[in-house]
Amino acid sequence: MSSKKIDLSEDWVVVILGLGLIFLALSGIIIPKPTFSWENVGQLNTKVFAIENLRAIALQFITVYGVAILGAILLKKNLKSLLIVFPVVFFLTLFALIAAGNSLVKEYNLEAVIFSLGIGLFISNCFKLPQWFRDTLSTELYVKIGLVLLGTSIIFRSILTAGSLGLIQALIVVISVWYFAFWICKKLKIDKEMSLMLSSAVSICGVSAAIATSGAIEGDSKKLSYVVSLVLITAVPMMIFMPYIANMLGLSQEVTGAWLGGSIDTTGAVVASGSLVGDAALEISTIVKFSQNVMLGIAAFFISIYWTYTKSADDKIKEQKPTLGIIWDRFPKFVIGFVFASLLFSFVISPETVDVVKGSLKSLQGLWFALAFTSIGLETNFKDLFSHNNKKPLYAFLIAQSFNIIVTLIVAMILFG
Repeated sequence: MSSKKIDLSEDWVVVILGLGLIFLALSGIIIPKPTFSWENVGQLNTKVFAIENLRAIALQFITVYGVAILGAILLKKNLKSLLIVFPVVFFLTLFALIAAGNSLVKEYNLEAVIFSLGIGLFISNCFKLPQWFRDTLSTELYVKIGLVLLGTSIIFRSILTAGSLGLIQALIVVISVWYFAFWICKKLKIDKEMSLMLSSAVSICGVSAAIATSGAIEGDSKKLSYVVSLVLITAVPMMIFMPYIANMLGLSQEVTGAWLGGSIDTTGAVVASGSLVGDAALEISTIVKFSQNVMLGIAAFFISIYWTYTKSADDKIKEQKPTLGIIWDRFPKFVIGFVFASLLFSFVISPETVDVVKGSLKSLQGLWFALAFTSIGLETNFKDLFSHNNKKPLYAFLIAQSFNIIVTLIVAMILFG
């Protein structure tokens, strides 16, 4: 009697690995969160390279290395090459995390993912990497594990207690800006894959939204890199100039905070910009931004359903209308892990336990994203990332972001004025 072998898809493996890390933390095995913050070279030795911090970095490495090995075993991938490639990717990513931890870099809100991408691109374009090395890079796996962990920071309960106005603004802005951005992309004849990533990035929460959407639709990593680059580059001038524009317009701190929180795409830039205005602006901007972040889980779920259905409907092999079975087969299962983690941390786990584990899980989530972007850089040719064909997405992004700024200001004045 022959036994039937069970082959797990990458999405189910991601759910197993991501939730495994979460339940490991909830059981009391918490991986310490290392610090990468430093102001001068002297602080590198006393903070980043301190024995205790190096121990935390080593434990994170052992954790992600073990998870990557387990993933390769479950997916029946080449384990021998992974044992060599993963440490290389990790130490390149570690360099990016240290570079992004500098206080001057933080002032300009340049996140670790942009350094990861840059380092990967530099090596990929200056040195010829062997094909077996490129084939071993598991970008999708790293992104999706990070996304499952991201679900632990999407806390619905917090937003319900933070105030209804921020949630109302988030709903209005996210829906209106998302549809406008998607419409602009359609008018400029940008492909649907890029359109979905760009629309989510502009309207919801920047980098995380772009990554989540790319994961949900199994998007091209080069397109994702381009959208993320646009988000991070435009966040810097917005962070610096919007507080001054608000002052010139005579806006109150509350309105300014709601404007900043609703239109600037990265949480770090929102906090930095709100701090320039005052305590009230910082508080309101954080609440509004967090409200938009909560929308990410809902948006990712519906984008997954929409993409899965349209891909099934467009499949020329299937002449009949796509059935629920076909849609389920193609539905990205990692979204289930993402939503499950969010619901678990929102309504099941006590706030005290969440406070204990959230720092560790947030740090691991950021590490997986950084590993993914190092991998994207290592497998990408620089001219592919910023080719002349990418001008239309740039125009669409700038138009949608301008619309976002105007709409958010109007909504903020109505709700918080």
